[in-house]
Amino acid sequence: MANTRTELIVASERSYPAMFRRRVAVSPRKVAYYYPARTEPEEWLTLTWEQARVKVDALAGALLDLGLVKGERVALASSTRIEWVLIDLAIACCGAVTTTVYPSTKAEDEEFILTDSGAVFCVVENSEQLAKVLGRPALDKQLRCIVLIDDDREPGRYVDARVVRYDDLELRGEVYNDKHPGEVGESIAAIERDDISTIIYTSGTTGTPKGARISHGSWTYEGVAVDAHDIINEGDMLYIWLPLAHVFGRDLLSAQIAVGTESAIDGRVNRIVQGVGEVKPTVMVGVPRIFEKIRAAVMTMYPKRGLKGRISRWAFAVGRDSRSYRMEERRMPVLLGLKYKIADRLVYSKLKAKLGGRMRFMVSGSAKLSTQVQEWFYSAGITLVEGYGLTETSAIAAVDHPTKPRFGTVGQPLPGVEVRIAADGEVLINGPIVAHGYHNLSEVSAETFQDGWFHTGDIGELDADGYLRITDRKKDVLKSSNGKYIAPQKVENAIMANTPYAAQAIVLGEGRSYASALVILDRDSLDTWAKRRGKSGMSYAELTRLPEIRASIDRCIRRANERLERWESVKKYVILDRELSLELDELTPSLKVRRTNVLTHFAPIIEDIYAETGSTVPFLSEKQLSASNETGE
Repeated sequence: MANTRTELIVASERSYPAMFRRRVAVSPRKVAYYYPARTEPEEWLTLTWEQARVKVDALAGALLDLGLVKGERVALASSTRIEWVLIDLAIACCGAVTTTVYPSTKAEDEEFILTDSGAVFCVVENSEQLAKVLGRPALDKQLRCIVLIDDDREPGRYVDARVVRYDDLELRGEVYNDKHPGEVGESIAAIERDDISTIIYTSGTTGTPKGARISHGSWTYEGVAVDAHDIINEGDMLYIWLPLAHVFGRDLLSAQIAVGTESAIDGRVNRIVQGVGEVKPTVMVGVPRIFEKIRAAVMTMYPKRGLKGRISRWAFAVGRDSRSYRMEERRMPVLLGLKYKIADRLVYSKLKAKLGGRMRFMVSGSAKLSTQVQEWFYSAGITLVEGYGLTETSAIAAVDHPTKPRFGTVGQPLPGVEVRIAADGEVLINGPIVAHGYHNLSEVSAETFQDGWFHTGDIGELDADGYLRITDRKKDVLKSSNGKYIAPQKVENAIMANTPYAAQAIVLGEGRSYASALVILDRDSLDTWAKRRGKSGMSYAELTRLPEIRASIDRCIRRANERLERWESVKKYVILDRELSLELDELTPSLKVRRTNVLTHFAPIIEDIYAETGSTVPFLSEKQLSASNETGE
């Protein structure tokens, strides 16, 4: 396939729905989507590309009948499910603009997104989401139609003349299309490459969320560029569970259409392992926390002194010894090769089976992934690569290739995408994937998008072969009172990779003489630990205060420090007695940590960490800290 930017633009369709229709024409009878019936017992249903087109055309006809016109905004507040995929395509067929909303978004934040984007239609998943948009004066004036996917309203509740049931749309659209044949096709033909397709609001870890304006041309270019990168092929099946409100999840739909893969669509996080086992995907994309949790579950599955625990540790030690041979495609020594086969039969094969048994590779994105986690999976014969992109780059700007991974990097940029490093280390990106600025924020757009280059706010470096390595967020880098710079992501990744029970780690140290950390433990892992030790009745807070837990985390932090420079090492830490909260604005809807809010809410604890007379005791003395970093023990 063509690889230059100009060739790829020529090869791409002008619009997202035009790309969809071309895929339908090429592969009409091939299965496009698997999706759960949501019945008991659950089963997976399928839609071919042609069956999907029939549904999309009907939904688009219904939206046109309801008065939706080109350029108008439609807010979509739902979890990841097949209806999200189909109605988003229908909105695009009308030439309208999808504004994505996380279902976890608070009502007041959702009102801001809808009013700022100027949404006139809104699609909501259920009565819980419906309640967020009803009874708000600004939205009452603005919204002309509200589509309800699951009508689970109690009799007499949330009654509003603007509400239309999703289940009624297809029939309505079929009737409309019979009366106005060809109108959906005419609507698609009127869409230009630079027309805005989607407004996706950034997570807003600091300040008010900004709506990135992503064009049809950005989505179609992403599709052909991923295809040209030759990372996935038509025979693959993607497991899509990521929130489609997030740019990464949304981009997977474009890549799937361009390449022609199958996709399983189910956003229920508590059912990922079961779903993967049922549909047996070949590619799965996720965020670091999912892969950290899989690794942690295996590492804590068996008691260390038990036979199964010793076999598991032996197997991963064998995998570690084999990594360089396999990555360099060298033949392993006979004895090591024999050990690897035994380890695969006893341990790795069981992990592969849990992942469906067909997994070719997995991709992590949205946040920095620890190299330790990548190496652990590779030890078991499972390739986990890292991709990189932002909302403002339509998600994927670079991705490491699974056939020749270079761990610790996010790979090379997609074909036709340019990356350069500014004098201060900031990563700049140029290409058709870059958003057309922020909605209603001309001054901020002018600062961030300069001469075609998007200023990412990330610090990174390019090696001699063009592989990109991201080190941290520019605004997050800490400077200690000793003048040393500390990259929080690096330290936090070290803690997470070496602490199986951790859910989050927040590193501190700005203007202080040493680094410290707030550690939040994973509730599921804690509950598993408690059950094995007969402590099931204890609360989360009580478990975090147990001396056994503190001793275990001490050991983990020591291991993390061995992978850090001396000035980065965590000297003190506190295990928080509660999880971070969406309700308290400590997490964004996409579950990223709002550092400023967390530091404010836990300010007394942080001050106690750095107080000379504070109650928080260093878990390592200066002598131990120095020795552990100098000897690597």
